[in-house]
Amino acid sequence: MSTGMFVILTGVAFFLLTCLAILDIARKDFGSIQMKALWGFLVAMVPFLGVVVYFLIGARKGKRPATDEAADAQPGNT
Repeated sequence: MSTGMFVILTGVAFFLLTCLAILDIARKDFGSIQMKALWGFLVAMVPFLGVVVYFLIGARKGKRPATDEAADAQPGNT
């Protein structure tokens, strides 16, 4: 694999991870809107490192709203 192809594939992978992180931040409750905005800003504005930090630290801090947890617990939802 050439160096150019490796760089492109790495960029695409981190772009997809960034999209996943932003969607995860939008769905979770971080206790305050300021914390949610801080995580969103970190992920969006700090390339590569922001996504890694979010998935290592931030993803565990956010809680899913009770309506999402109740819907997931119902039988028949997979």
